[in-house]
Amino acid sequence: MAPGTDTSPGCGGEFENGVFKENKNIPFIEEENHEEYDNSNQAKPGRPPRNLPVMRHCNSQAMLVGTSKLSPSGENSGFLPAFRSGSCSEKGPKQYMEDEYVCVDNLCEHLGAVDSFPSPGAFYGVFDGHGGVDAASFTRKNILKFISEDAHFPSGVKRAVRNAFIKVDHALADAKSLDRSSGTTALTALILERTMIIANAGDSRAVLGKRGRAIELSKDHKPDCTSERLRIEKLGGVICDGYLNGQLSVARALGDWHIKGSKGSKCPLSPEPELEEVVITEEDEFIIIGCDGLWDVMSSQCAVTIVRKELMLHNDPDKCSRELVREALKRNTCDNLTVIVACFSPNPPPRIEIPKSHRRRSISAEGLDLLKGVLSNI
Repeated sequence: MAPGTDTSPGCGGEFENGVFKENKNIPFIEEENHEEYDNSNQAKPGRPPRNLPVMRHCNSQAMLVGTSKLSPSGENSGFLPAFRSGSCSEKGPKQYMEDEYVCVDNLCEHLGAVDSFPSPGAFYGVFDGHGGVDAASFTRKNILKFISEDAHFPSGVKRAVRNAFIKVDHALADAKSLDRSSGTTALTALILERTMIIANAGDSRAVLGKRGRAIELSKDHKPDCTSERLRIEKLGGVICDGYLNGQLSVARALGDWHIKGSKGSKCPLSPEPELEEVVITEEDEFIIIGCDGLWDVMSSQCAVTIVRKELMLHNDPDKCSRELVREALKRNTCDNLTVIVACFSPNPPPRIEIPKSHRRRSISAEGLDLLKGVLSNI
């Protein structure tokens, strides 16, 4: 499957070749062993333990080699990201490929925008289909146009993105040429200058690489997630062995109108995206967007560790995405695999040095005796 970026306007029209035609009337130490790092018993930075607050702060004296000291927030008022990306999509062990994705590194050029349009801009998306590829393919071809032609774009980006998700969902209900039982998860990252809007409906995931630390920018919408379970049960849905109404392993998706019923009715399966806004700083090095085939077998921190190490070797995001897919296949993923790695700078990540501590450490006499006893018994 090749990536595509063709899209088309808003609702109210007809379909041609799957495209909707309108009727005008979002301190680190490098690890040498991926599996050893991923399987450690330490808390993963991407997923804070439940008994700790979600936001945690860490003071570190680690310095970037060859760079000047940043402000406390890591921001520089003159910084603007430069986008470049790589992608890899493999069928994996499944019989059919149902994933789709889109990569647009130069949004202004792609949209033919005027000089006043926010620049630089980029757009990335992963669409993990189920029940056939129709819904994922349609979403790939149309969602960016639905966003860019929304009345609230670009001044009200969040509202435009939300509206586009709902428009895609409703258009899938109206499309007679598409399989009504086909559905897809959708995760998009829209970047205008330094503002990134992540929109997610489903169990794909976006992870930010911030000086080697993994920062999750989306939440996996699984039916047994507490917040999703409460919403589902409130609307009369049931969860059987982790499946919504015994049929789907996701709580949010576009399409699947054989489950949703008629338009306008409230359904436990929601097309509503969850939005996250991030201001990109110099500390933010890249973003990984992947379908659940990757995250089923790899932690967010492990993926960031692999990508950062690879970028420091060859500075090629395309090779990074292929390495993540290879690693997931080695770990026996059971799903299709689609990964996008988008970098925010033309340069590779800087090496991080942890300064040696000047604090002297000693052992007590009792401790020394105990150590001697242990060693003598070996």
